[in-house]
Amino acid sequence: MLLGGVVTASAINPHRVQRIDREIQKHVFIPKGQVLAGGIVSYSEHEEDNLNFTVLKNIEGRGYDFGVSPFVGYCFRDNMAAGVRFAYNRTYLDLGNFDLNLGEDFNISLDDVYYLEQSYEVSGFLRTYMPVGRSKIFGLFNECRLTYGYARGKNSTGSGTSYDGTFETAHSLEIGFAPGVSAFVTDWAAVEVSMGVMGFNFKWVDQKTNQVEHGKRRTSSGDFKINLFSINIGMTFYL
Repeated sequence: MLLGGVVTASAINPHRVQRIDREIQKHVFIPKGQVLAGGIVSYSEHEEDNLNFTVLKNIEGRGYDFGVSPFVGYCFRDNMAAGVRFAYNRTYLDLGNFDLNLGEDFNISLDDVYYLEQSYEVSGFLRTYMPVGRSKIFGLFNECRLTYGYARGKNSTGSGTSYDGTFETAHSLEIGFAPGVSAFVTDWAAVEVSMGVMGFNFKWVDQKTNQVEHGKRRTSSGDFKINLFSINIGMTFYL
């Protein structure tokens, strides 16, 4: 029988409230007051002339993909920065011929397929840094982002200059984070390698076909897998 007093968790089980000292030392990697600015630029193009590959026959086409993503931020405290990021991407494909041969009873042939899409994005981000040990050259960072995107695209058959085809207008909202590694090559410039954004994505698409028919599509997804094909390399300047 207890006549009074307070029984604490440590009195019952003294090992339950013990904390492990992991010997993590806090070092300043990016000091308070610095302005950071940088960006990522990507470009790729392709051209096919009478290309054959397994079941794909007589492929003729050309296209390119161009993207640029500048950003600017401010370190409001040691190893923490906030800022804004902009992104523009343009994708173009002009497929003159495409044959899919899966046997005598199943063949698909496409001629003069045209596709063009332009997208714009604006993001607010919060970035935290952690040096690798006591190093002042190599560090890790994680960037949390809230992104709004707007895109317009067209796909059709023909030369791509007529009003026939399907026009799309898309709005998207993305909440996620992008981890990466930063390596200083000078006192004020660093090379950064980051993964694609992992998190939640919501997208709304409106379609108009031949200026008459209307359609809608809504998608949502959550992706926390690391995609090796979404690795980005860019430069960041600390002023």
